Amino acid sequence: MDKERMTAETTKERKTWLGMDEVQLQEAGGTFTAKEITQQPLLWKNTWALVNKSKAALQAFLNDIYTITDMEVVLTGAGTSAYIGSILRDPFQKSSRKNTWAAPTTDLVSHPHHYFQPDRTLLLVSFARSGNSPESVAAINLANAICKKAFHLIITCNPEGDLARMGDRPDCFVFHLPEETNDRGLAMTSSFTCMLLAGLLITRIDRINRYAETVSRLADYGDRIITRYTQPLKDMASLDFNRALFLGSGPLQDAAQESQLKLQELTDGKVICKHDSFLGLRHGPKVVIDHKTLIFFLYSNEDYVHLYEADLVKSILATEKGIGQVGISEFPDNDLQATLAISFSEYEEKIEEDFLSVCSVLPAQILAFFKSVNLGLKPDAPSANDTITRVVQGVTIYPYRADHIHSFNRL
Repeated sequence: MDKERMTAETTKERKTWLGMDEVQLQEAGGTFTAKEITQQPLLWKNTWALVNKSKAALQAFLNDIYTITDMEVVLTGAGTSAYIGSILRDPFQKSSRKNTWAAPTTDLVSHPHHYFQPDRTLLLVSFARSGNSPESVAAINLANAICKKAFHLIITCNPEGDLARMGDRPDCFVFHLPEETNDRGLAMTSSFTCMLLAGLLITRIDRINRYAETVSRLADYGDRIITRYTQPLKDMASLDFNRALFLGSGPLQDAAQESQLKLQELTDGKVICKHDSFLGLRHGPKVVIDHKTLIFFLYSNEDYVHLYEADLVKSILATEKGIGQVGISEFPDNDLQATLAISFSEYEEKIEEDFLSVCSVLPAQILAFFKSVNLGLKPDAPSANDTITRVVQGVTIYPYRADHIHSFNRL
């Protein structure tokens, strides 16, 4: 076999991620991130299997807690992990039938008295990729110190993290995601979608078998996005934009927030990003749109919600349309003409709206990866001056004393 033929066959056999092979990814400094984006559809199926396997234990833990009369639920995490809690607030409130709030650990630590009550029982649901963020551990310790009684459901990607080590306590249940979800790249991709999916499934744990088909469809959606839209998103990333706006409604507003963070993180802040609801944008924030703004529309699959979304999109396309638009929807919408229209369903029936938040972040992940490469950054470690790190650094946790708060109340 001649050298030219051998080279051609070797190239053909190379596996690619986001259209790039191992050599190209290494040169770009994006090996981990590209693989972690691409692996998500498979990991969603694995996540369902793990939740299903833990069904009996999860039901026993949660059902006992939900019978407590004065029980309240707080969903928490830091950064990306906090957005998971925001998406899951309504599903947890419906499943627990308890007052439920979502609050970042960064709020819980500075203002624990706003969330933890000494005369209440608490279920603190913590989401963490590494489980080593100082605020995550501090939030659990504060809940234990302040509340009448605190229980903990910890959903984490790292079985060796500080939070995972709390699993031996009788008041704590630790759910471990597949090992591959513990992203090695800076940006949370697999970890976000798999922790979110685990949370959605846990809120439906009593009927989880019904959601095997939903998760299978989500995996199909993810594969379709990666297969059909990677190149168009790569092309969009080459546009000369320095701002990006992400819009969503309900659970997709929080997915929009996660999407904007991905683009801002992976471009080391060179692209400034904002998110809002479709209705909220009209009340002032619309002024951020200029000729170098890329706009993302994360569409709901609820007809009532989409009426408001369509009105806003038509208004934008008639005036401040930016440098381009990306429309992301379960089904095609021929009435709304974006520069790039991404639809991911070939099924006749829609899935439940909050499950769309799992796959609707993939386009932003992919575009952010290529924008990072275009800017000469390394997607696995895009922060040139270590402004941000995989596990936050430099946070001092101070002792909490109730008399600190009481002194403020007396002023």
